[in-house]
Amino acid sequence: MAQPVPETASAPDGPRPDMTRAGLGLARIWRLVRDPAPGRMGYALRMAAGCTTTVLVGEIWQVPELAVPALVMMALWQKDRVTNALAGVAVNVVVLILLTIIYGLIRLTLDHPMGLVIVIALLSFMFFFLGSASKLKPVAYMLGLITVYGLIAIDEVPVGEVVTRALLYTDLFLAVPGAVMVVLGLLICPSPRRILTDSIAARLRMACRLLSNPDERIREQATDMLRAGTTDMMKSAKMAGLEKIWSQRDLACLRQAASSSVAVLALADTASRSGVSQDDAACLIRTFEDMAAIFADGDYPAAIDRPAVSATSPTACAMADLLPDFATPSADDAKAPSQKKKSGFLAEDAFSNPDHVRFAVKGTAAVMLSYLTFKVLDWPGIHTCIITCFIVALPTMGEMVSKLTLRISGALVGGTLGIAAIIFVMPHLNGITGFLVLVFVVSLIAAWVKTGDERIAYAGFQIGLAFYLTDLKGYGPTADMATARDRIVGIMLGNFITYAMFTSFWPASAYDRIGDGVRKLVECLNGQANASTPQARSDALARTQSVLLESERTLEYAMSEPVHTRADQPRLEATRRALDDAAELSEDLLVTPGRPDFSERTARLEQIA
Repeated sequence: MAQPVPETASAPDGPRPDMTRAGLGLARIWRLVRDPAPGRMGYALRMAAGCTTTVLVGEIWQVPELAVPALVMMALWQKDRVTNALAGVAVNVVVLILLTIIYGLIRLTLDHPMGLVIVIALLSFMFFFLGSASKLKPVAYMLGLITVYGLIAIDEVPVGEVVTRALLYTDLFLAVPGAVMVVLGLLICPSPRRILTDSIAARLRMACRLLSNPDERIREQATDMLRAGTTDMMKSAKMAGLEKIWSQRDLACLRQAASSSVAVLALADTASRSGVSQDDAACLIRTFEDMAAIFADGDYPAAIDRPAVSATSPTACAMADLLPDFATPSADDAKAPSQKKKSGFLAEDAFSNPDHVRFAVKGTAAVMLSYLTFKVLDWPGIHTCIITCFIVALPTMGEMVSKLTLRISGALVGGTLGIAAIIFVMPHLNGITGFLVLVFVVSLIAAWVKTGDERIAYAGFQIGLAFYLTDLKGYGPTADMATARDRIVGIMLGNFITYAMFTSFWPASAYDRIGDGVRKLVECLNGQANASTPQARSDALARTQSVLLESERTLEYAMSEPVHTRADQPRLEATRRALDDAAELSEDLLVTPGRPDFSERTARLEQIA
């Protein structure tokens, strides 16, 4: 019989990976690009199919500037059929409102160039403000892009039919991707319940890998999965409830199973650091694999026997104790949604926090400077600089710096693919079928990156942006190299103007947001320590992990800012160490809830805050 490995304070294979110090180096980015996360390939294939179908419908209906609806599709496509349908319907409702607005604006600005400039500035300010201070977030930028671009395109349309054409074009820009999302999404996307059960199965299987002599790559993947918490899984459960084909009891059980799966993953991470006996690990792995198979089939285990693990291993016992109630919801599960405070459309500090207004002013300035540049240069081909301003705006300087590499590299990759397609592929295409295959292949590359970790998803959208704007012109494909050159120049110009504007005026540092995140983390840890039931501890752990992710991202952005802007470098280093300790404390509380060192360790976090 194998001898148990004594539990110690550090892992036998080394200490916990320092995720925050690693940041987004090239090696880390490449690992994220290659990461075969569960469900990622299917998600990317469906997104590419949606983009390709949008291009096909646009070709049939002769939609002008076909790149715009393709970009809208890539930006809005969702994992499951319910969210896709809701987003598609919402887009088609919003387009009616936009048409009314644009019609009135066209009537006001027709033959009044200065009036058009003023309207574009006001609209840009409104959409940037909504993107910062409301629930619209990325959708606001997309709506702003469509509306402002529709007004700018007026100059290229004969005056006699300007109103009709402008309204029709704007309608098609949103109506086509909206309709594709509803119809195609219902046909090829899985149920949100299936997304939920697959996510639970993925966490159980990752726990098995952690219990089977993991390497640093597996630990890194497990940490990324753990930090995600249950946010996405709870959204899937909510969308599944809207289908009205699943019982509320089953959905309550799956919600509890989602929280329990995060707790199991956290305990497996602790076990990989502290060590458990081979017999205990083998027993737990068999149980987790059997459970994962059930969830992978779209169901959940009604009853789970507690595995017989050694009483000398607190971590193994904690995992075993979770399993009998793994999918058993707490008594007040059904009451939880009604008790939760609902937030309004606007953020609570929408009109009191000057950062929202400053963000909108900087975004508007970037749009107007791009508009002025392409008008003064009389270079219509670089109008993509205006589109880029809406897509690349980010709230803090740290995020701008962190994503600048992703932004430029994504645009260069997409532009290179677009130019290579014009030179080597387009001359050999004899029909629309070959062109659609080309669109699908490049869309799949972009979608694969976009469906990865949120820190690289931005580059995926930039790949799609550059390719669509390079190879799609007017009603379909283009072989004009001047078009490719102009649009790539426009993208780069928009990137530069937006970056310069956001880092030169009222630069918002991620450093200033560290305190709020750490305070939320302390609250979550206190809630986890005071939880009295296994279900409550699992729920509290999931919340802690989500807040921990936000704090680690904020610190990562702060540490990527220019050295001269880091007002307190020692504080950043202390925050990094405190977050590493908080991550370990969050897992340790599952094993020993009444830890004597809890107050001391949370006090260090409070000092940081």
